[in-house]
Amino acid sequence: MAAGFATFSVADVIAKLLTEHFSPFQITWSRQLGIGFALVVILMMKGPAIFNSAVPKLQIIRGMFAAVSATCFIFAIRYVPLADVVAVTFVTPFLVTVFGALVLKEKVGPRRWIAVILGFLGTLVIIRPGFGVFHPAIFLTLIAALAFALRQIISRPIGQIDPTLTTLAYTATTAFCILSIPVLFVWTTPVHKHHLMLFLALAIFSGVGEFLIIRALEIAEAVVVTPMHYTLIVYSTIWGYLFFSDLPDFWTFSGTAIVIGSGLYILYNERKRLEYAG
Repeated sequence: MAAGFATFSVADVIAKLLTEHFSPFQITWSRQLGIGFALVVILMMKGPAIFNSAVPKLQIIRGMFAAVSATCFIFAIRYVPLADVVAVTFVTPFLVTVFGALVLKEKVGPRRWIAVILGFLGTLVIIRPGFGVFHPAIFLTLIAALAFALRQIISRPIGQIDPTLTTLAYTATTAFCILSIPVLFVWTTPVHKHHLMLFLALAIFSGVGEFLIIRALEIAEAVVVTPMHYTLIVYSTIWGYLFFSDLPDFWTFSGTAIVIGSGLYILYNERKRLEYAG
């Protein structure tokens, strides 16, 4: 899982470099193409049976949310420092908790609600609305986090019915097909060699990252490996400084610390709940 997120962080910085010359739709489509390559490898290993789903409609809806989340994320990093965008996406665990309570009728105790409130306040510290220090594109990050949270909520009932590889197959295929529509209208053919190399690297790192994360979820419980998601802020800060001379300020670091602490508390409680249920 740690290797998977490290690989995704490299894909993120490549995507941000490409946003200077290409449409976010084209970049997101190319990223999904890499994940599609990972799917081809899995198909060669497991066969077409991985597309056998008991809930294909839910699988397709999950893929739609994946496409929205990925596209909004790429649009956001076009205008906002990478580390800031990644920090805001950490609001996802809190949105999952809220939707879990509202949609799935999960029981959420007062401590977890406090963690959700603190996580939200930490996000406000990062964004600082009304202080004139944020770009409106940061709200696209919130939409990306919202879509990702809904994707996670759908994953819970799906995970009890379909295997992980089936979910990957449907998500990758659905997102790729959806993104293939707008890319027809914004396509710009790369003519410079370094642009072609960047697109190739984006596809490779995205595919490898997806494969590693899926493999991690196959051999370990999600609540055990999910905290590795927070290592993205370290990588994003390093890449942002090295490639774009962006360095998060004190408030971004402070808000991120609050969000990560609250998120880890929620994950800890989720793990204890599963242990008790087991």
